[in-house]
Amino acid sequence: MQSQDVAQRHAPASSRNQDPAVDVGRAEAALVEHYPRLVRLAYLVLPPTLGRGRRVLTAHALAQRALPRGRKQRALIPAQSTGRDGDPGYDFVRLRVLRSALEASEPRKGLPKLSQLPAPLPQVWGLRLFPRSGGADELALDQRLSALTGPARAAYVLRGLEGLADDDVRKILKAAGVTRTESALAGANGVPAQYALLASPEFDACSLQARPTDLMRRRQHTKAAVAAAAALAVACVLVALPGGGWGPDGAAAPAYAENPAAVAALDPAKVQRVTPAAWKTSARTDFSVWPARGPLTGDDGLLRRALAVWARPGATVRVSATPGTFTGGPAGPPQLLYAGDVDAARVVILYDGLRIARYAEPRDGTEGAALDFARVDGATGAEASALVLGRSDGNVRYLTAPWVKKAAGRDLTKPESQPTALTLTDGVTSPLASPALRAGDCTSWTVLQLTDDSGTQLSTDLGELVPAHLTAGRPGATSEATGAEGLRAWAPFACSLAAERAAGVRGVNAWAFAEQPLPDASGAGQWVCTRAETWRGDGTAALAQFRTPGGPAGAVVAKGTDTTACGPRDPHVLAGVLWKSSGGHWYLLAAGSRDVTSIRSSGGVTASGQGQLLVAKAEKGAQAQLAGTLEGGRKISGLH
Repeated sequence: MQSQDVAQRHAPASSRNQDPAVDVGRAEAALVEHYPRLVRLAYLVLPPTLGRGRRVLTAHALAQRALPRGRKQRALIPAQSTGRDGDPGYDFVRLRVLRSALEASEPRKGLPKLSQLPAPLPQVWGLRLFPRSGGADELALDQRLSALTGPARAAYVLRGLEGLADDDVRKILKAAGVTRTESALAGANGVPAQYALLASPEFDACSLQARPTDLMRRRQHTKAAVAAAAALAVACVLVALPGGGWGPDGAAAPAYAENPAAVAALDPAKVQRVTPAAWKTSARTDFSVWPARGPLTGDDGLLRRALAVWARPGATVRVSATPGTFTGGPAGPPQLLYAGDVDAARVVILYDGLRIARYAEPRDGTEGAALDFARVDGATGAEASALVLGRSDGNVRYLTAPWVKKAAGRDLTKPESQPTALTLTDGVTSPLASPALRAGDCTSWTVLQLTDDSGTQLSTDLGELVPAHLTAGRPGATSEATGAEGLRAWAPFACSLAAERAAGVRGVNAWAFAEQPLPDASGAGQWVCTRAETWRGDGTAALAQFRTPGGPAGAVVAKGTDTTACGPRDPHVLAGVLWKSSGGHWYLLAAGSRDVTSIRSSGGVTASGQGQLLVAKAEKGAQAQLAGTLEGGRKISGLH
């Protein structure tokens, strides 16, 4: 992996015609962290003649194909990076996405290339997906870009979206296979430099609207398929049944028979309502003791619509769910948590013991209704203290637990700042800036601070119904992140939470596992491991991050997915980074948790040392593998 000096903020990934050697795990981490930006880039470069729906699916397919095909993992030590543009992994996948998008823009000659074939994944049946419409300026810009060649569009996007200079644009275009780079830049010059519009929802291929496809044609095809399936089923029954015996369904009732519990789940009169004081005497602190709140809890029409949509969402309803969450109807009457007006929508929140379901419809009708699900099995205490009521204008409103006494917002990147109080009206907070809705560079990260009789907790909006609980400390002995030590641990690494948006995250812990004196009298570096746990159990992510003295934020140097490292089952970690000192010398820095007794590196840097820290001289671009020994003799490898 090529190393980058921290001063090179806009250096392209490669100026060669071949892909740089980048570890698969590093490339995957960059793809996951910057996936929305890569998809936006592909969407903008793809020819608009594809149509908005096909451009969306093709952009996602190109981004997902950007990883190297070789799956052999190598525990490489990446160069220190302070941002997206200095990350070799990001530069690598960006180049592959750009190259594929340019190939898809070329007219077909003979057999099509892989990027010119219809995207096998992702596919959405019965729906047309397309970005939200922007204003007249965005439409005019899209029309101007459609008149350009693929390389000219790519040049315009690299200038505006990536902020690259023309020399860097030439190098990247050349690496992507463009021979006439000057012609591409000249074509881009013919479009006004309205670069801020490239970040608008018009070109966001990850925030989509859904509409049904041709319903009449689908109905005709469905009737034909049903008739064929019925004929096949009858034939199978006649062949398989012995004389007069039961079929495969045994003693089951006919398919059209009504299930009493399912029918009761649609009756608003049978919705469960908990008394306002139930939580005061209950031994439980979960959603089951939340009372029904909101001014519309007696609106049977609204509740009936919410229950009906939950059981049978129509084609025009936007349905979303956290990963691993079942979206089917409730098994019986659910519990009502809230019904009322939130900004420009009527909102109903229901709970069935395992899931939270949020139904929202416009105040002036039901067109554009939405149904969102979140898995909350086992939630208790801080994890069951708040739910997202709605988001608008860059803000989020929460519904808090009945035991919450105070609510506030605070900037996680500024540990010394004071929290800003939020008003609580029947458990509903005043608007709070949401980091999940913000685009562009991360300069702050606003979190929710709640206070009850047990203390104060922090949670953050990651784009889902349930905010993620933030903690700090050694795994297995964590504490709330509201203490001075926890706030200091989180401050330089708060923006790394953006990598966990919409991933079904239950909680994130920050563990400052080492502090390392730096060579050449450069001060001391800080090592932190942030680990995100999910509601479904798998999909956990551990990020090893490193921060130099005076740096505004930490840099992700290693990532592990579905690993026990940095977690309560295995509270150990080992990571490293290739670092350039202020004196211009390159070093391999490695650090482990306090129970690491020795560290050894091999490959491009051969060194070993006792204790949890290792410093070794290295060459720029060197690659190394790490191994460590724990107390008791157990071996661990470097996180990668």
